[in-house]
Amino acid sequence: MSRAEESQSQQLARNLNELLQEIRVAQAGVQILFGFLLSIAFTERYSTTSDYVRATHLVTVLFATASVALLTAPAAWHRVLFRLGRREKIINVADRLAVGGLASLALAMTGTVLLLGEMIIGGWPAVLLAILAGVGFGMLWFALPIRQRLRGPTPSRTD
Repeated sequence: MSRAEESQSQQLARNLNELLQEIRVAQAGVQILFGFLLSIAFTERYSTTSDYVRATHLVTVLFATASVALLTAPAAWHRVLFRLGRREKIINVADRLAVGGLASLALAMTGTVLLLGEMIIGGWPAVLLAILAGVGFGMLWFALPIRQRLRGPTPSRTD
């Protein structure tokens, strides 16, 4: 059956499955990052870091926490609302949660680059590295896809 022939129910099921698969990719990365960020506080060197590094670490952990919450929420929504005929609502909410989770992950990754930069080279070069990382995530994950979206659907749209 081609996508043009699928029913609305089949399309919703496919869209939900695709969304959950995409979220699984991001979840693995954020869980590894979260574990890394948590372990930093238990190192010997952490006790001698500046308040700036500690504040950066805390903010970065909070962004990673938000990312975990936002990226796992669609699975919880799906499970709680399973078989209640609310698949379209789940997809709409999950889409927004996933984008928020990716934004939080981009900020957590940027904060991690800043933390590592501060520990290795310090000062403005560390800030510059973090800015470059943030711009890179912003371009690849948001600006370029939004630009394509604003161009409108292609004639062979399949979703």
